[in-house]
Amino acid sequence: MKHLAPPDSPRAPTPRVDKDTLGDASLTRTFRHLWPYIWPHERADLRTRIFLAVVLLLAAKLVTIAIPYAFKWATDALTGEQGRDAALPALLAGPIALTLLYGALRVIMAFLTQLRDGLFAAVAMNAVRRLANDVFIHMHRLSLRFHLERKTGGLTRILERGRNAIETIVRLVMLTGVPTLVEFLLILGVFLFQFDWRYALATMVMIVAYMVFTTIATNWRITIRRSMNESDVDANTKAIDSLLNYETVKYFNAEAREAARYDKSMERYEHLSVKTYTSLAVLNAGQAVIFTLGLTAVMIMCVAGIHNGTNTIGDFVLINAMMIQLYQPLNFMGMFYREVKQAVIDIEKMFEVLAHNPEIQDRAGALPLLVTEGHVRFDDVWFAYDPVRSILRGVSFDVPPGRTVAIVGPSGAGKSTISRLIFRFYEPQAGAISIDGQDIRDVTQDSLRTQIGMVPQDTVLFNDSIGYNIRYGRWKAGESEIEDAARMAQIDAFLGIVPGGFNAQVGERGLKLSGGEKQRVAIARTMLKAPPILVLDEATSALDTFTEREIQAALDRISKGRTTIVIAHRLSTVVDADEILVLDKGVIVERGTHLSLLDAGGVYAAMWNRQREVDEAEAKLRRAAEEEPVAAKIKLDPSAEQPEDQDEKELLPR
Repeated sequence: MKHLAPPDSPRAPTPRVDKDTLGDASLTRTFRHLWPYIWPHERADLRTRIFLAVVLLLAAKLVTIAIPYAFKWATDALTGEQGRDAALPALLAGPIALTLLYGALRVIMAFLTQLRDGLFAAVAMNAVRRLANDVFIHMHRLSLRFHLERKTGGLTRILERGRNAIETIVRLVMLTGVPTLVEFLLILGVFLFQFDWRYALATMVMIVAYMVFTTIATNWRITIRRSMNESDVDANTKAIDSLLNYETVKYFNAEAREAARYDKSMERYEHLSVKTYTSLAVLNAGQAVIFTLGLTAVMIMCVAGIHNGTNTIGDFVLINAMMIQLYQPLNFMGMFYREVKQAVIDIEKMFEVLAHNPEIQDRAGALPLLVTEGHVRFDDVWFAYDPVRSILRGVSFDVPPGRTVAIVGPSGAGKSTISRLIFRFYEPQAGAISIDGQDIRDVTQDSLRTQIGMVPQDTVLFNDSIGYNIRYGRWKAGESEIEDAARMAQIDAFLGIVPGGFNAQVGERGLKLSGGEKQRVAIARTMLKAPPILVLDEATSALDTFTEREIQAALDRISKGRTTIVIAHRLSTVVDADEILVLDKGVIVERGTHLSLLDAGGVYAAMWNRQREVDEAEAKLRRAAEEEPVAAKIKLDPSAEQPEDQDEKELLPR
């Protein structure tokens, strides 16, 4: 076996993303990735909103610091005390006026805060929308290998969590993190200048102890959270996989087994969820103890100052109000750290997806494909999905313009791989594929796929209307063109009886339609696209004989005048091909017309004879099934005329 390691088109390596690095990634790194979305250079209106939100933030925090002072002045006015630093408002205004000032400041603070949040909401959600759209586009740019190796349920869950995490990070940093930092600095400044350094030191020690404990406890919880997320993704993947295979579950009476499989994942999720809530209770209790110790310490110092005559009752109220007010941003910082760390965990999987580069990329300077005739050529093509197992080994053939070449062979011979290489879902490790003399690696993927039409074996339709799925072939097509395509695909009769016609819904993956109806929609879609090159990848192998004949007639019409590659399992569908290639174990072992290959008595002739025997056996079984009801009716009806001799018996249906 030839081991392939081509120098010019290697398999794109999967980028290794260190989970620990992502899990412990600093907010700075994450924020650096998000900054272009938060500060969009092309949106002056959003940048203006950010500037106004910052101004409102500073104004709101200044008002927030003034609220405890209003409380102090009102208290001093009530007690009649005038300490060494009695403020002018306490001397000139009465208790009622100062109480009104206190209420007004709280209203102003709330108004400024909500106005700031409202202004910044447009910035945050614009960032979420743009980044989500970029991720969606990136997902479609990734190669087929990536999507085949990923589980759809788990991937959609990862992307959903990542999108929510983006919103969490943007909103928390701008609406909680920055405002809290400003408030910390203002409160420490008040303690330092309004009282003395001991108050500021005690408060700083409390803040540091609070944050250290929060960091240690949150890191402990993160490990539990990561395991819980993994179990959640696993349970969601199993659920979606089971529902997508609903019919298979029913065929094998596997409902109980699927339920037990799902419940096992949910049991692990339940256990880890309980641990998550328990750890949260430990975190909240520890934070409350640390804060209470700090609050008690500064209040005792103030009580001592009152006894010494250096402080007033208003100072005692001021310190209490300031510390209680400090508890809110401290609590926000605890929540901020927890939520941001958890958001980074949720977003790390999405970053891992974003770190994947498309395996197939347009080369620098790639030009659009120009199809003048539609001549397709495979020249000594070697390909392997895995280096240790070759799929195609030196395959060479030509498909002249307007001709039909069929590729047949046993399962696993590499037939469908040829269609994937033509669409450039993969690239060969050696050899070349060209269209009208242009190596498809040197042209843009978009222009290449524009010129090729595909009717696959398993047609998966969008969960929308029949008209939508046909229009998908050429989105700007007119209604008359869609109707013509449906008529050529012989789906117009069906559309005439189905409720809604072109607006009839096909269901998820087209499950409301039969196999033949789905194939006709696929044919109509490809007819509407009208490509010069056509690939039919076992388009009728999953259909019954009668439906196959109808679909084959439609395929013959769509193939007329086009360069066509037919990948077939049933040999009866390729007897009229201009050339038939017999592929076995990645090598073309025979080629020729149907009759010449039968005369050769080789692999093709053996396949033909085996398939003919199977078809004859199926035909006998079908005739027998049709005869049974007639024979039973004659036997049960005593009035029916009975044949008198052997000749008459021969007239009975068989």
